[in-house]
Amino acid sequence: MRVITGKYKSRRFEVPRSFKARPTTDFAKENLFNVLQGYIDFDEAPTALDLFAGTGSITLELLSRGCDRVVAVEKDPLHYKFICSFIDKLQDLSAVPVRGDVFQYLARCREQFDFIFADPPYALPQLESIPDCVMGHGLLRPDGLFVLEHGKTNDFSSHPCFVEERTYGSVHFSFFQEKE
Repeated sequence: MRVITGKYKSRRFEVPRSFKARPTTDFAKENLFNVLQGYIDFDEAPTALDLFAGTGSITLELLSRGCDRVVAVEKDPLHYKFICSFIDKLQDLSAVPVRGDVFQYLARCREQFDFIFADPPYALPQLESIPDCVMGHGLLRPDGLFVLEHGKTNDFSSHPCFVEERTYGSVHFSFFQEKE
């Protein structure tokens, strides 16, 4: 897993082969962050929430680009431990790893974020409910952005907060914002 740009550019972290997580490909991640530059001013040190953080690849990229605070929620204890290990190596106090269930976290969270990213397992039975869970809890700041990574079988274009979908190979990103 490598960092594409920012203060940790070109840093690599070896993900154990035993991991069940499917990290976002470098190709998809690079294209996603190119698009995000049109939505998010990373120079203003936004806050971010990484749901289903997995290997922490997106968390790492957000930290590298200067986010003021990045909360990474991951349920699997091995994945959580891996995320904590690279945060410890970087000594980056902007990172806040949380071990727990994403849906429970969303129900309890009282914080707002400029950017929220979710990369759930594509076969997760509750995947279709994630946009409502995120958008319905007031977690996004005004003009904030929520991006959901999913497979080709999901279509969120009829969701009232849907903005656009981007596809990179087999990876699909749906973008959501509160409508004014």
